[in-house]
Amino acid sequence: MRFVSRAEWGARAARNGHQAVAANRGVKVHYLGGPYSADEHGTCAGYMRKVQNSHMDGNGWSDFAYNLAVCEHGYVFEGRGRNAQNAANGNTTLNRDHFAVLAFVGDSGHTGPTAEQTAGLRDAIAYLRANGAGREIRGHRDGYATECPGGALYRLVTSGALEPGAGSGADTGTAGGWAPFPGSEWFRTGPRSPLVAAMGRRLVEEGCGAYQQGPGPQWGEADRRSYARWQRKLGYAGGDADGWPGASSWARLHVPKA
Repeated sequence: MRFVSRAEWGARAARNGHQAVAANRGVKVHYLGGPYSADEHGTCAGYMRKVQNSHMDGNGWSDFAYNLAVCEHGYVFEGRGRNAQNAANGNTTLNRDHFAVLAFVGDSGHTGPTAEQTAGLRDAIAYLRANGAGREIRGHRDGYATECPGGALYRLVTSGALEPGAGSGADTGTAGGWAPFPGSEWFRTGPRSPLVAAMGRRLVEEGCGAYQQGPGPQWGEADRRSYARWQRKLGYAGGDADGWPGASSWARLHVPKA
């Protein structure tokens, strides 16, 4: 985990300290809920300070609202930190029942998490679990009337892609005998594998095949075009529908083990 402490990002001191929470039900995932443009990592600490100032000076809260935050580069920023009651989930009971993790994702501009950001969210959840969080992974909208954390992030929440270990294929899509996700970078190596053929057959079954011949075991452009059709069928758009498999879309394809 690439951890950035409060001192490293220049946090202000909390006004009244933090209410301690020894253990709870789990973690809720949040987004910014406004426009956000991805930028160089050198700007992320400043953005943390901007959000903290908004929470403290604009909302009158004692501190940055969330326990942790994850930038688009996958760094995990310490907010209120571990074992602290947050101010993000909607009311005192919700804030006590779940820790809160913010992703630098907006409702326009940068609207879908990067692969690094998704990995950082898993790191953040694992860190909070190691410090008292329960097993639940929920979106802010679960239990509170809000659009947060947005469509792209909520798909990751509901698919199990944010479960620690999912990026290695250990926990994603394995129920019912489905093939685990081999990781995004595996496909970019141009693999030749029975798993590629099994994926292609599932894409054809879903009406997403773009094959003139095949599918076969060698990953190629027809596979990428077919997978892009699957992503669009799931509601993804733009860079989220580029044809390169991701953990959340893979989990919903139910590729049988090759």
